[in-house]
Amino acid sequence: MKCGVIVFPGSNCDRDCFHILSDVMKFETEWVWHKETAALNRFDVIVLPGGFSYGDYLRAGAIARFSPVMKSVANFASDGGKVLGICNGFQILTEAGLLPGALLQNGQQKFICKNVSVKIENSNTPFTRDVAEGAVLEIPIAHHQGRYYASPAELTQMEQNGQVVLRYCNAEGIADDSTNPNGSANNIAGVSNRTGNVLGMMPHPERCADPQLQGNISGQKIFSSLISSLQ
Repeated sequence: MKCGVIVFPGSNCDRDCFHILSDVMKFETEWVWHKETAALNRFDVIVLPGGFSYGDYLRAGAIARFSPVMKSVANFASDGGKVLGICNGFQILTEAGLLPGALLQNGQQKFICKNVSVKIENSNTPFTRDVAEGAVLEIPIAHHQGRYYASPAELTQMEQNGQVVLRYCNAEGIADDSTNPNGSANNIAGVSNRTGNVLGMMPHPERCADPQLQGNISGQKIFSSLISSLQ
């Protein structure tokens, strides 16, 4: 499997993603600079990592969506290529219209950095097929603009379509206001597009996927699912 990790000015989780993909999961992995305009069809998976692309000026992801590489990412996704956006990558994908909704400032108006529990709501995606539906993973978050928003009509449609893939919950899988770290609508932590080949998630699976460096390897399930999806 061949992966491309997009690097924007201000990306700061790109090396973490590259390490997990290349050194832990043993994927053939390449850097893709944000100014690249070539087609991305040499890859099986494109990852947009976390960080602060363009310093989060205007709002998170608002400038990065205009980077030349995003046209290639859009074409790659429309051809069925698998795209994973993590944290800032998720924000960029919503700004670019590749995912529905938007990411707003956290309800507390503060940066949040901690481990959270998330429930797998749809295991029938290339990113979650190695995890049972209803399973709970512990994955870190680190964001200031992670509050997912979509209109009530959009949310209803997304829930019906199975586009809500990850939901904030407690260790028992209960999702309510007390388990919602940032005020996201419907406790949403990750969503897909209609066809399921593009996933955006605020939690950082690359920060809990290395058994040598990290005690928790829940995030490895996201990456191993990609292998299963190509077999």
